[in-house]
Amino acid sequence: MITAEPSLDQPHYAAFFCVMGAVAAIVFSTLGAAYGTAKASVGISSMSIKHPQLIMKAIVPVVMAGIIAIYGLVIAVLLAGSLNKHYSSYKGFLNLSAGLAVGVSGMAAGIAIGVIGEAGVRASANQPKLFVAVILILIFAEVLGLYGLIVAIYLFTK
Repeated sequence: MITAEPSLDQPHYAAFFCVMGAVAAIVFSTLGAAYGTAKASVGISSMSIKHPQLIMKAIVPVVMAGIIAIYGLVIAVLLAGSLNKHYSSYKGFLNLSAGLAVGVSGMAAGIAIGVIGEAGVRASANQPKLFVAVILILIFAEVLGLYGLIVAIYLFTK
């Protein structure tokens, strides 16, 4: 017999936590990406006054910051796609945790990419030998967001 009443294991509000996970994933990761893009763009703008030929080379931090937002988008779409009428609290809390994992780690990675990007673009314009080192440091900052994506996918599949 199918009833319309929620059970103790499937309360009405359980899906709310999944929705909040999806919101946290996209909002926090895009905040980090936006900050990283803005901060790195300040460095690019000030560097391009004396070295306009290096603008395309200096765009790397902006691209890397944009990738952080894609991580949040992937998890938000996965979480939104998993919504259904009968949702357990356990699954709702797991999905909230998945969204927070990718969102907050994406925000941290975006901030790191922005700070590194601004200083790195200016420094590599003055000393071209620093470019490879700056790219390596940016990769390590990007990996912080990737760690959050991996944890979020793991939590989502539980």
